[in-house]
Amino acid sequence: MNALQDSKAVNLVKKLIADVAQNGIIINTVVDDLKALRPYTITEQLPLLAKATRLAAEHIEENETFAIPIPQDEDIEGEDEEIISEVDTVESTPEESLHYFFSLIRDVDKKVNEEELRVYVKALNDY
Repeated sequence: MNALQDSKAVNLVKKLIADVAQNGIIINTVVDDLKALRPYTITEQLPLLAKATRLAAEHIEENETFAIPIPQDEDIEGEDEEIISEVDTVESTPEESLHYFFSLIRDVDKKVNEEELRVYVKALNDY
């Protein structure tokens, strides 16, 4: 998957990362910025990012926090010596998890980040 190319979108993701790192989750600001980011993801035809930004904005707006923990991949060897990926979670604060979520959006062009972002999307859908 391609990363965001528009400089305004890239700067918005950087702002989200910096804001959460410095100030924690300020609900109105984060939700407004996610809503502002979504049109760029649609224009650049990045459906995973469009869905992730929409679900995250809705989740934060409804729950007044980011209650999705950081996913952790654990590789487990099966009987056939196949590697089976099992998703677990890491203990984290809502701020740490949201910061990580935004970092995945920024670097979604890396395969492992795209996979972890899909785990977040599934968790947001299931919440």
